[in-house]
Amino acid sequence: MAVADAGVGGGSRRRAFIGSFTSAGGPGVVMAAVDGTSGALTVLSSADDVPDPSYLALAPGGDLLYTVSETPEGAVAAYRVTGARPELTGPPVSVHGAGPTHLSLVAGHVLTANYGCGSVTAVPLRADGTLADTASGVLRHTGSGPDEQRQEGPHAHQVQPDPSGRWVVDVDLGTDQVRVCELDAGVPVLHRAIALRPGSGPRHLTFHPNGSYAYVVHELAPIVTVCRWDAGGGELTPLGETPVLPGAPDGEAYPSGIVVSPDGRFVWTATRGQDTLSVLTVDGGGEELAPAGTVPCGGHWPRALTASGGFLYVANERSGNVSWFALDPETGLPHPEGSVEVPAASCVVLGREADRY
Repeated sequence: MAVADAGVGGGSRRRAFIGSFTSAGGPGVVMAAVDGTSGALTVLSSADDVPDPSYLALAPGGDLLYTVSETPEGAVAAYRVTGARPELTGPPVSVHGAGPTHLSLVAGHVLTANYGCGSVTAVPLRADGTLADTASGVLRHTGSGPDEQRQEGPHAHQVQPDPSGRWVVDVDLGTDQVRVCELDAGVPVLHRAIALRPGSGPRHLTFHPNGSYAYVVHELAPIVTVCRWDAGGGELTPLGETPVLPGAPDGEAYPSGIVVSPDGRFVWTATRGQDTLSVLTVDGGGEELAPAGTVPCGGHWPRALTASGGFLYVANERSGNVSWFALDPETGLPHPEGSVEVPAASCVVLGREADRY
């Protein structure tokens, strides 16, 4: 992995952060510079003190970066990212759950989705944004799905706040459910569980910018479920399904990431095995999705997507690269622009910028 050494100590350039699997040869947490015109990424530095930092979340101020440690022991860690390279703020904190795959910031806490055991953990943040020494609460789930190999038990894959900030949404691949939770004095508490198609393996969810609709991409079926979201009552209502691939796939097809454009006109998904990006157009104020085309993802096994500044970034895990695409403002189709080597790349997080898309 090439590393640039010019100007790594500061400046006003926007930065990106890339997670990777150290157990598969990844460099850990990677810091990169972002070219605001071309969207290009240039690797600046990395830190490998936390094993398998597969998913990242940036603090609102941009000075701290939080990461899971996707290991059987399960932990979360915080890095200060204002210098030349990521610097740990303290030792990783146990999440009391195996294989955390996702995390988000909610009401002064970091919440993790623990895939291995199907739980959600809350770890408080101190006033300076660093992690408290111990978790404040764990919500454990039960259940299973019809796929005996992949759904033998609960597998929480994502956790995030809803647009109102009142609720926490937990997507569980193992039980074919999306759970709506509350954070009560630092403890995640179940509000209600919503069943989706049996055997579909819901993986990730994203909200429409108007806050009234949500889109769930499924790992075990190449579909997106459109849902109505009522923040007043914390109610998620499935409305229908939209395929992400044109026809039945030939070979492996495991959808992974999903993002919606800032203007709410397009949804993009990635499918591993097929190694494609799919474009879905949005209509009906957010209630209707329609397939609009697919393009190659620029690598192999696209694990996660990020859209910002008119570009789409794809972490291609098995080919070990992050590719970026310019987004056509009329059609939403991604056009390949470039790629940077990052072995075992698993996610990309960009510093905030006014979206031009």
